[in-house]
Amino acid sequence: MNTESVNVLNTKSVFVIAIDGPSGAGKGTLSQLVAKHFGYHLLDSGALYRLVALSALNQGVDLQDEQAIADIARQLQVKFDIAGNTTRIVLDGNDVTDAIRHENVSMSASLIAAYPMVRSALLQRQKDFAQAPGLVADGRDMGTTVFPEAQVKIFLTASAEARAERRFKQLHEKGVEVNMAELVSDIKARDDRDTQRATSPLKPADDALVLDSTSLTIDQVLSAILAQVR
Repeated sequence: MNTESVNVLNTKSVFVIAIDGPSGAGKGTLSQLVAKHFGYHLLDSGALYRLVALSALNQGVDLQDEQAIADIARQLQVKFDIAGNTTRIVLDGNDVTDAIRHENVSMSASLIAAYPMVRSALLQRQKDFAQAPGLVADGRDMGTTVFPEAQVKIFLTASAEARAERRFKQLHEKGVEVNMAELVSDIKARDDRDTQRATSPLKPADDALVLDSTSLTIDQVLSAILAQVR
């Protein structure tokens, strides 16, 4: 799906499931499963911030320069190519699906996501994903800022230790050696930035169902989300 070619719709006419929560809570996996279950479109809003971060890093732009980063966000040439059960992300004609998941990109994305000008630049792009038959929106402020009118709002969380362990296993399977203590520290630092930023801080919407996945399986969390939708 090309975000540049999506027709802007009144999101109130489209069924939206907003799934928010901190890094590593399992939002990405659960959002894909829910979208597949209902045949809905999927928005990985975090990928947009990662793409901006990657583009800035590739261009050698100072990550402290909010104006320059916002300019990159407005000019981002990105496509989400969906084929079967996979989504390939193309930036300026290059497949960057794996590149945006690198730790340095993740940390940079968390930094620039706190910039009001960057969030403003990406807001309409995110809203444009709301199209029939429905949308599952995965992020940090989907239910509070981007889709406050969403019919279903989920806030998925887990302890920092549990999220670090999941990330450790993912990286280990890819042959990447990481330190568990450093992962926990990085996740807590990211949580602090996300919850304390002035613009669209990470928090549950007032009408969101809060799910703690620390001791739950993916199937258990999925069942709870599907029950909430029904």
